[in-house]
Amino acid sequence: MSLENMNERMEKVINNLQDNYQEVRAGRANPAILNKVQVEYYGTPTPINQVASVSVPEARKIVIQPWDKSLLSKIEKAIEVADIGIHPMNDGQLIRLIFPELTEERRKDIVKDIKKMAEEAKVAIRNVRRDEMEEAKNSLKNNEISEDEERNLEDKIQKATDSNVAKIDEMFSKKETEIMSV
Repeated sequence: MSLENMNERMEKVINNLQDNYQEVRAGRANPAILNKVQVEYYGTPTPINQVASVSVPEARKIVIQPWDKSLLSKIEKAIEVADIGIHPMNDGQLIRLIFPELTEERRKDIVKDIKKMAEEAKVAIRNVRRDEMEEAKNSLKNNEISEDEERNLEDKIQKATDSNVAKIDEMFSKKETEIMSV
């Protein structure tokens, strides 16, 4: 049993939630929304940022300028296939993604989605806690540690769990504020 392993697993959950939150469209242009979009480039699926420059010239616009103009239609098709909710506009030189204003109803739907993501992350953190608690009990049962050591270990596990759940709540709160105030 190792607390380092537990902390590493919990950190992965937090990082995964952070990545998921970056991809949520909050009404502002965020290049992270393109992270999972792959373009067919010489027979290999390649991330857009490796075949084009991606910039945000305005709060609600992303401009994609491919280094090879022959990729324009492939990038446009990849964005449409990725179904990110925005239709690309190709002018023969670059591709523009214009983010529409979010309606109040759509904002509330997005907040529901991010709340669900946060709850799933909390469940994952609690699963890590459960695994570590079981391991502590097994170590006590096998006489590898004393009862005091087990209690001390369980306290550390619980503190780490509480700390990470608080981080998740804070991340949710910040993202909710960002979405509702755009």
